[in-house]
Amino acid sequence: MRASEATRYYFSRAAKRLGIGQRLERILVAPRREVKVECTIERDNGELATYVGFRVQHDNSRGPMKGGLRYHPDVDPDEVNSLASLMTWKTAVANLPYGGAKGGINCDPTQLSYSELQRVTRAFVDNIHDIIGPTLDVPAPDMGTNAQTMAWIVDQYSKYHGWTPQVVTGKPIDLGGSEGREAATGRGLVYAIEALLTDHGKQISDMTYAIQGFGNVGSWTARFLNAEGGKVVAVSDAGGAIYNKGGIDIEDLINFSMVRGGISGFTHAEAVPADSLLATECDVLIPAALGNVLTQETAPSVRAKFIIEGANGPTTPEADEYFIKEGMIVLPDIFANAGGVIVSYFEWVQNVQQFRWKEDRVNAELKTLMLDAYAEIKRTVKHSHSDLRTAAFQLAISRVAKAAALRGLENESFCMLVPPKSP
Repeated sequence: MRASEATRYYFSRAAKRLGIGQRLERILVAPRREVKVECTIERDNGELATYVGFRVQHDNSRGPMKGGLRYHPDVDPDEVNSLASLMTWKTAVANLPYGGAKGGINCDPTQLSYSELQRVTRAFVDNIHDIIGPTLDVPAPDMGTNAQTMAWIVDQYSKYHGWTPQVVTGKPIDLGGSEGREAATGRGLVYAIEALLTDHGKQISDMTYAIQGFGNVGSWTARFLNAEGGKVVAVSDAGGAIYNKGGIDIEDLINFSMVRGGISGFTHAEAVPADSLLATECDVLIPAALGNVLTQETAPSVRAKFIIEGANGPTTPEADEYFIKEGMIVLPDIFANAGGVIVSYFEWVQNVQQFRWKEDRVNAELKTLMLDAYAEIKRTVKHSHSDLRTAAFQLAISRVAKAAALRGLENESFCMLVPPKSP
């Protein structure tokens, strides 16, 4: 199943429970704009190379569109469409004044030099500068991009529109970035885990964890879980996986991976096949790498009671139905990994206000929004008798539809989709 089909499946499952009808479904599913551009640069060896860039702007009913920009060989229109749609629902679940977008360039950043990456980034901005902006569409880092990429975008965009740091988020601190942004997705994930476990009479320190992926999200999540007394027993990255029943020394592993460029060769844990990570005996499984890793084939091997989606779209619909049938708890990506876009919103606010926040304020506000979102999802679960993912989509769809109605974009009856608050 393609990524966009999986997203539509989850959307439709929630939409049917809301009873919104096929007409509104079509309106909410279709992206507002899809852009495809060619980015031609001169490589360091003098040869010309062309890379295809995409930007999909899904919905702006609630405000400017927001979404990451990834550099990866597998970037294609279907994936970008799916991720743009997920961003619409993620920002709505977090109750941010944003819509959803996503973008990418079909390239392998590991095969491009620093100067080549800068040239392809600037070429991409040359092609899309007129459709992005602080009140239109605000990109951010994603797979294969980072704060430096955002710095290049700010500079190139500003050549057309004047100094505009708020055109992107995830920037270096010296160019208007926010304290706490780098760790935000992992920190938010741990706030979400804490809320979920509390609901089940557990604490972070009671549980064991397996984390697939040790990039930004996985490594920060592991660090925060470890600080709260959680025992991380297994970790994987692109180079392999490691396991230690007694718990992995996370700070030691982070230092090792920074020096070696990965976890392979870490001697204080047993090397195991990378594809065994999902089947690790643990309480909590955290897929924090690529999408579509929990499938009809891999789901039956999962031994964890709780699955926390650190990656975007890690669970296929077939696997999701299996987990529901087996009574396994899945905390969906459109809530669980929303910490990054929440702190991106804080960065945007600081840029607009030209007023910096301290990191303790950023983290406190992040926790408040994550816990508020969880409470709203749980309220929807109780109201509709649905699983967490379906409830999160119901909440998001209701908010987007209500915003569209209030703006006069569609029938005012859409306002009735939001269930009443409990007294």
